[in-house]
Amino acid sequence: MKAPEDRPKADGMSEELHSDLRHAARRWFGKEIDALNEAESRVLRNAKHRSVLARRPFEQNGGSQTFGERLADQVATFGGSWTFIILFGVFLVLWTGANVWLLSQPFDPYPFIFLNLMLSMVAALQAPIIMMSQNRQALKDRENAALDYEVNLKAEIEIMALHDKLDAMREEHLAGLFAQQKEQIDLLTRLLAERGGDRKNDS
Repeated sequence: MKAPEDRPKADGMSEELHSDLRHAARRWFGKEIDALNEAESRVLRNAKHRSVLARRPFEQNGGSQTFGERLADQVATFGGSWTFIILFGVFLVLWTGANVWLLSQPFDPYPFIFLNLMLSMVAALQAPIIMMSQNRQALKDRENAALDYEVNLKAEIEIMALHDKLDAMREEHLAGLFAQQKEQIDLLTRLLAERGGDRKNDS
């Protein structure tokens, strides 16, 4: 029986909140709330609810990576390290040295056709894997940039709202001072008028 009575209150709060959001959208963005994009709308709601906007990248997607994505990142990390360069250089030196000087019957004599074939296959596989990792990194960078924009926008809104509150407090304080000053002037005027009347009566 209480649920129907509580529903109008919830609807009233929702309408009040929506009205506040419309006013805030006009105040901070200079346009209607329906014209805000997704980022601006999210920033406005977070600022209105005083909720934290900062988050880790990919957090909204669960932050999970598939096996292929993890493998691509590891291959790209290892392929761009000095460890890979040194190990691959040692492998090339051993391969060419063994086929030129050490073995009487080299399995891959000069000009190392089999080695060139393997290097071509490694490059053909490594290039798209590295591109996959770079695409993921580019996606992370775009999300970081979008997140930085939202955080900066929210901070700007909070600062402007703080300035508005300070201005309102100052205006209220000045209004109080003016009211006190007016009361004091009225009191002095009455006192002077009473004193002037007393002097006339004495004379």
